[in-house]
Amino acid sequence: MLKELENKILKKKAKIGIIGLGYVGLPLAITFFKSGFKVYGIDIDEDRVVRLKKGKSYILDVSSSDIKEAMASGRLVVSTDFSLIKALDAVIICVPTPLYKTKEPDVSYIAAAVEKIKRYMKRGQLVVLESTTYPGTTEEVMLPVLESGGKKEGKDFYLAFSPERVDPGNARYNTKNTPKIIGGLSKESTGISKLLYEQAIDTVVPVSSAKVAEMVKLLENTFRIVNIGLVNEVMLLCDKLGINVWEVIDAARTKPYGFMPFYPGPGVGGHCIPVDPIYLSWKARQYGFEARFIELASYINSEMPGYVVRKISEALNEIEKPLRRSRVLVMGVAYKKDVKDLRESPALEIIELLIKKGAIVSYYDPLFPYLKIHNINLKCVEFNKASLGESDCVVIVTDHSDVDYQFVARNASLIVDTRNILKDIKNKANIVRL
Repeated sequence: MLKELENKILKKKAKIGIIGLGYVGLPLAITFFKSGFKVYGIDIDEDRVVRLKKGKSYILDVSSSDIKEAMASGRLVVSTDFSLIKALDAVIICVPTPLYKTKEPDVSYIAAAVEKIKRYMKRGQLVVLESTTYPGTTEEVMLPVLESGGKKEGKDFYLAFSPERVDPGNARYNTKNTPKIIGGLSKESTGISKLLYEQAIDTVVPVSSAKVAEMVKLLENTFRIVNIGLVNEVMLLCDKLGINVWEVIDAARTKPYGFMPFYPGPGVGGHCIPVDPIYLSWKARQYGFEARFIELASYINSEMPGYVVRKISEALNEIEKPLRRSRVLVMGVAYKKDVKDLRESPALEIIELLIKKGAIVSYYDPLFPYLKIHNINLKCVEFNKASLGESDCVVIVTDHSDVDYQFVARNASLIVDTRNILKDIKNKANIVRL
């Protein structure tokens, strides 16, 4: 069976299934399609399936022209029908892994996908999990379900973990040229998974186990959240000392070794950085270990939206205006520049806090014509002199590339710049920086 699967993969005859056609699954499906495979995309979201069948992309890193080409070729099939699994040679799971309100991992999407795979699984099938999760998920959550019908991993089917490494909006690195980590539950699973991904990904890096592969992803994002937390704390200290933190970082980065620049901001957003380290912290507690760096960094970063609101209030007080009933225009609500994604965006919390404190809030973001936060409904304002001039304070939260910030600086009476996008404007009294 293993030899047969190897031959299918090498001849590009293997049928590949992707469960979950979001920001991870859809680019992966297109990457395998471009490598010559027939790909079956399965998603419970009927709207996604309909849009793809019409040749329309909803993911920044996948063009509609790529979708049209793939659909027209017949080598990309999209459906909500999980029974397609029984015809597949490899199934890759790319479903969400959020947190519960209690900050515990929610692996229900993984569990649901595994139950579907078990129902339709055939012998000799490869199953790979790409969803970010805590070390042990593949072995502890997936393996018992897949083996419950009598099949044995490494013999009747193959199971591995390969962490997604997607950076939405990154013009340099994409699914194909970003090195891929692979860790199987058996040497057979590692080998066959490596062979599959090598057909589509430039560099594949095998590791000794699925647990190691799971830990790799968490280390990557924990590294980022800890360093972002550190630089945010340094920024808070510099604020007390009357020091420009941006100048400090720019000077420090001239050191050719031993320093990597991170930058302060209004908070962290997206699915990965605010969430993944919490998975690791949760797992650590199961072993009686307190991940203090992670917890502290997460706490500092979570406090940043409140700090931004305090800076807005202080800036308004300097011109003898209270925050209550002041008109505040929030520039940018996406969690990251040039990315149409609101997940965990600090802008949402900033808007909520401003409204709770009585401010009259509006927003501008070219990627989001409408915004709904719990019971708050807002419509994107026009980007013009009137909207800027009528605002008592303009807050730059997300620094999209196609926004004319020089125009903002000329027409806004007060600006709180959380991204240092206006760094080249010197000695302008109406600009307040973190």
